[in-house]
Parts: sequence; structure tokens; C-alpha cells
Amino acid sequence: MKAFKQLNGLVCPLDRANVDTDAIIPKQFLKSIKRSGFGPYLFDEWRYSDTGEPGMDCTNRPRRKDFVLNQPRYKGAQVLLARDNFGCGSSREHAPWAIEDYGFQVIIAPSFADIFFGNCYKNGILPIVASPEIVDQLFRECAATEGYRLRVDLETQTVRNPSGEWFSFDITPHRKHCLLNGLDEIGLSLQHADEIRAFEARHKAAQPWLFALLA
Repeated sequence: MKAFKQLNGLVCPLDRANVDTDAIIPKQFLKSIKRSGFGPYLFDEWRYSDTGEPGMDCTNRPRRKDFVLNQPRYKGAQVLLARDNFGCGSSREHAPWAIEDYGFQVIIAPSFADIFFGNCYKNGILPIVASPEIVDQLFRECAATEGYRLRVDLETQTVRNPSGEWFSFDITPHRKHCLLNGLDEIGLSLQHADEIRAFEARHKAAQPWLFALLA
């Protein structure tokens, strides 16, 4: 998992509430568990006017011109601005995989579904809860300014707009540590690799007959 410290990212506004995980990545794409390659299918049913299938080349698929991801001004966006209850629905981890694979590193919304919120941290995405008033302001500023960017600083837990206004956000110390150091659950375990190997050696010495069965 990549470490996250700071980002000065272009903002893409998705002005919809209750965006569920089936909208983020439809069910037909859940056959793969490779954790990569889902970006082209992010918001597939809203983004394209045909039906997407796993492995489909999206280069020449018909696109819905009114959908934000298809508008040139938001190409390359790394900050997704959303409304209430983002990531509701099923608990599929493919949803943050698709968001991360597309290139989004930060999501700002007034609220998130709990499981999706936790899955974001496990996949290197920073979900930021902001008040409805702040989110409304960000939507207005984004609509009025092409190339609208936000500076996100995880170390200071702040988000700053182009005019210098800022707001702070909450994050638990554990999640902050993991994002700053690029540690997912496997990475956290591997920090104790020496202790794990020492335990295995002691266990093997104390109960060698268990390991003889595995030989």
C-alpha cells in the first residue's frame, strides 16, 4: 500500500447522495480478486451507455457526456467530492479498489457507510468527513472554478482551498499511522516478522511432532 502524507489534487464533484457500492462497481465485476484493473469500470452504469463486462476494452465504449468522470475539466482528478452516506450497500471491497485504481486518493463527504469507510483505509484511500455546510461550499467553489484543487495534509489533518481557507478533519491515531507509513493489515503484521519467526521456532522446538505431520 502506498503511503499518504500530502496531496494537492484536482477535485471531481459527484453531486449524489446514497451512492451505493453497486453503483461504484457493478456486481458483474466482482469475479476478479486481483485488486487492480477496476478503474475503467468505476461508476460503470453511470459512465457508459452500454453494459460493461469484465475484461471489456473501455477505450471506445459510448460515454454519457453529462457524467462528471467524462467531462474534460475533471480528467486526472484525485479528490472525489460526494454527498451523504457514500459507499452504502454491500460490503464489497472492490468498491475502494476501483476508486483507488481510477486515481482517487481522497474522498470528502458529510458521511460514509461504516464498512466502506473502513475499507478505504485498508486500501490507501483517505475518507474525510466534513460538515454539510463545508461540503456545500466545496461544491459551489468547484462548480465556479475550473481546475479547482484542494490541498490535503494528513499530518496536520487539514484541507485547504485555493483561497487559503481551511478546515480540519478527524482520524484515529492508528489509521493515521497506517496511511502515513503505507501499512495495510499485512504490512502491520510484517513489522513483527522477527517475533513471528521466533515464536514459530519455539513452537516447533516444543511440539516437533506437529511439524513432522506437515513434512
